[in-house]
Amino acid sequence: MDRRIEIAHITAAYDAKTVLHDVSLTVRAHDFLGIVGPNGGGKTTLLKVMLGLLKPSQGRISLYRDGQPVSALKIGYLPQVNRIDRRFPISVREVVASGLMAGKRPLQRFSAEDGQRIDEVIAQTGLETLAKRAVGELSGGELQRVLLGRAIVSQPEVLALDEPDTYVDKPFERRLYALLDDFSRRAAVILVSHDWATLQPRVRHVAHVNGTLRYYPAEEYSWKENG
Repeated sequence: MDRRIEIAHITAAYDAKTVLHDVSLTVRAHDFLGIVGPNGGGKTTLLKVMLGLLKPSQGRISLYRDGQPVSALKIGYLPQVNRIDRRFPISVREVVASGLMAGKRPLQRFSAEDGQRIDEVIAQTGLETLAKRAVGELSGGELQRVLLGRAIVSQPEVLALDEPDTYVDKPFERRLYALLDDFSRRAAVILVSHDWATLQPRVRHVAHVNGTLRYYPAEEYSWKENG
């Protein structure tokens, strides 16, 4: 299936301060795009523009499925800073399940198939022993895994992650990237990171962002020359 996000000549600003200028990029199905660059260079801004979370001041964003323009693609998103209220009495399983709520009618029950998918994702993210625990009891790394589960449970067409290994320990970091490697065979993965050494073996393309954008096939990118 041909799915893609195209952004053309995007300029984006916060409080009248331009962060991105004249940026163009296409992300296709099964791509694994690494977004890298210095702090403050616009990595997260680019991701938000691509996902429709930030309206650019100039330029165009277009989405396609099977060669036809569409108004939306199914997107899973793990932001850099989670906004979940730890005081809210909700369990790990319920947070993961909330990733399936889009498109359901109010009060519509989850199907048996939904339940199986939720169990599968809980296992993939190593949350089996925490499934009934309230999110307020979790460590930062455990919560990050829960929010990752919420992002992937709907089997999105595009999975976007902003510094997904924040707070997680090294054993789960390896598991995380193995999961993303597998996911990129079915969907596009867009990952913002400052850790080029971790990204290098797996990304297919690199967007180096520092106000403007330079785009490379992964094998042609040099962190030393661009960092």
